[in-house]
Amino acid sequence: MSGYEIDENTDNAVLATFSIANKPAQFSLASLPKEVLNWIEKQGFDFITICNDIGAVIYISYSIEKVLGFDRDDLIESNAISYFSPSDQVRISEKFIKNTIEVQKFTASIRDALGRYKAIDSVIASLISRDTHEKLYISLSKDITDKKEAEQMLIRSEKMSIAGQLAAGVAHEIRNPLTSLKGFVQLLQAGIDRKDEYYKIMIDEIEKIDAISSELLFIAKPMTDERKNENVSDMIQDVMTLLNTQAKVYNINLDSQIEIDHTVYCDRTQIKQVLINLIKNAIEEMPDGGAIKIQVTDDHTYCIISVIDEGPGIPESLLHKLKEPFFTTKKEGTGLGLMISNKIVENHNGKLNISQNQNKGSTFSVLLPRINKKI
Repeated sequence: MSGYEIDENTDNAVLATFSIANKPAQFSLASLPKEVLNWIEKQGFDFITICNDIGAVIYISYSIEKVLGFDRDDLIESNAISYFSPSDQVRISEKFIKNTIEVQKFTASIRDALGRYKAIDSVIASLISRDTHEKLYISLSKDITDKKEAEQMLIRSEKMSIAGQLAAGVAHEIRNPLTSLKGFVQLLQAGIDRKDEYYKIMIDEIEKIDAISSELLFIAKPMTDERKNENVSDMIQDVMTLLNTQAKVYNINLDSQIEIDHTVYCDRTQIKQVLINLIKNAIEEMPDGGAIKIQVTDDHTYCIISVIDEGPGIPESLLHKLKEPFFTTKKEGTGLGLMISNKIVENHNGKLNISQNQNKGSTFSVLLPRINKKI
C-alpha cells in the first residue's frame, strides 16, 4: 500500500487514497497510514469495520468477537447491513449518503451471535482506492447497550413521576364531564325531549375523558425507540390536552403558535415526554398565572419547538448547569427532567437550547432536524 492522503484538521471529513490488495482477507489495518490509525484511536470505539460499496465486509477488527461474539473470519464478505435490526436497515439505507466525504453518525441496534440486539454508536467515513477508484467505507462502532439501558431506566422513572404528579389534576378534570354525563342520563331517564342534542353533548364529554386518560396512559407506556415521520402539531396538541388540566389549576393559558405544520423523524413517545417536561416545568415556575406559548418555527436545518414562559426567568450564571444531572432550582425537583430531555433530543440529532427572555421568563427550544434534510 502507498500514496495515502488524509485531512486531520477537521472532524467532518476523512478522505484517504490508497492501493489495496486484491483479496479482502489480505487487507490489514496495520497497513493504514499512521494518520488514519491516530484518527481511529482518538475516537475510542469498540470495533472497526471496512466495507466495499455494496456493503460487503472486507475487514473487521478482532474485538468484534468480544463485543458481539462472532468469529471475525465468518463475517468477511458478509453483508454488514444484514446484522442491523429490520427498522434500522431501512433507516440507514434511506439516510446514508454515499456521495459524500463527510463523517456520518448513526445510533442503531445490531445483532450479536446469540441473536440479541445491542445498541451501538457508529461513525462512517469514506476511503477511495487510488488504483481502482473503488470507494470503501470505514466504520468505527461503540457498544452503548449499558448506557442505553441506564438512560431508559431514568426516563421510565421520570415518566412515572410525572404521571403521578398529574394524576390528581386529571382525576379532577375527568370528574367534570362525568358529572355532566350523569345529569344528562337522569334527564333522559325522565323522558326529556331533545335527545339528539343531549346525545351529541354526551359523546363530546366522553371523547374528552378518553383523550385525557389516553394521554395519561401514554406517559406510563414502556420506553420505546420506534422512529418514523411524525406531525409536530399533532404531538403538541396531545401534550396540551394532558397539561391543560394542570395549567388551569395555576390559572395559566396554554397557547400554540404554529407557523408551518412540520413533520420530523422521531420516536413520538420520547419527543412528547420532552415537551411534557418542558411545559410542566414552565407551569410550575408560574404560580401567579399567565400564559405559556408553544411556538413552532424553522430555519434551513431544524424544526424549532419553543416553550416560552412568563416566569421569573433563570439567572445567567445557572443556564449552563440546567442540563446537569441532579441540578434543580425546585425544592422538590429531582434534577433529572432536563438532563433526560437533553439526552433524548441529542439522540435525535437535535439540540435543546435555553435562554432568558428580554422582558421576563425563559425560552426552552427543541431543535429537531427537518424531515427534508438528509442526515
